[in-house]
Amino acid sequence: MTKPDTAEAGRPSALAAEQTIGVDPEAEGVPVAPVRRSQDDRWAANLAAARQFHAREGHLQPPRKHVEIVDGEEIKLGSFLDNTRRRAAKLLAERRADLDALDMRW
Repeated sequence: MTKPDTAEAGRPSALAAEQTIGVDPEAEGVPVAPVRRSQDDRWAANLAAARQFHAREGHLQPPRKHVEIVDGEEIKLGSFLDNTRRRAAKLLAERRADLDALDMRW
């Protein structure tokens, strides 16, 4: 009978723990940078969420904390629309037209 690999009595060593839980020590400490999306990509994702919400609900007035799921991604639609209303004067005409097509209340 073999004795388990232990550093102290009753405690598994780091190697045994790594093997048990599948930790790769080489991958540790390597920062994983989030994928940065362009403004156009973010606009497209938010617009897709707005279209999905409008098709389902018939309006574009979700609560500020509303989150819409589009293709498995959470989109903070309520915040997006509230912020867009506040910044309407700075919005490109094309983007304003996209939201006007969904009966956006300004």
